[in-house]
Amino acid sequence: MSKILIIEDEVAIADLEKDYLELSGFDVKIENRGDKGLQTALKEDFDLIILDLMLPGMDGFEVCRKIREEKNVPILMVSAKKDDIDKIRGLGLGADDYITKPFSPSELVARVKAHMARYERLVGAGQKTNDIIEIRGLKIDKTARRVWINGEEKNFTTKEFDLLTFLAENPNHVFSKEELFAKIWNMESVGDIATVTVHIKKIREKIEYNTSKPQYIETIWGVGYRFKI
Repeated sequence: MSKILIIEDEVAIADLEKDYLELSGFDVKIENRGDKGLQTALKEDFDLIILDLMLPGMDGFEVCRKIREEKNVPILMVSAKKDDIDKIRGLGLGADDYITKPFSPSELVARVKAHMARYERLVGAGQKTNDIIEIRGLKIDKTARRVWINGEEKNFTTKEFDLLTFLAENPNHVFSKEELFAKIWNMESVGDIATVTVHIKKIREKIEYNTSKPQYIETIWGVGYRFKI
């Protein structure tokens, strides 16, 4: 459920806005002072903020400026002031819209929905999804370099992660210890391929239910290792 913060000192107006927004399916919180509203806005996560201009403790312009320094949440500024200079100032400080009182609650709800939909589109367009490999309960997040097995996160060293990821990206292919050593350690193996065996053992201890009967990384005797899919 989307969360909205109303910072409004006129209790009757704030309650009316809250009622209409809750009827539209939003979770709404009210603060009646500018300074308290700012604290709440910075401390908690909201999907949109409705901000009155004339507030005790701190005016809406200052609240807007300080919120915008730290967060990109949509801000809908509300005021009885109809002067263009106030609208220009509010929008210049980072407000996304400016509504003058009196206004209909239905208009407020419509603007709230429009700005939230626009913000979600912008955020969604700018987000990059992580590169993730998922195989039978094993989840490897290549972007964040994190590993989970059946929902439980496991800690991996850099080389353990690189080795597991390489094998998982090349399933059903048998790699010799020499090939893995050269690929992961980025050098020709010179009799130090035992480090591959040690790392495979550590990886199995973290991801295999039964290390004697591995379901992910199997040993091909006399050849090397293969990731089963």
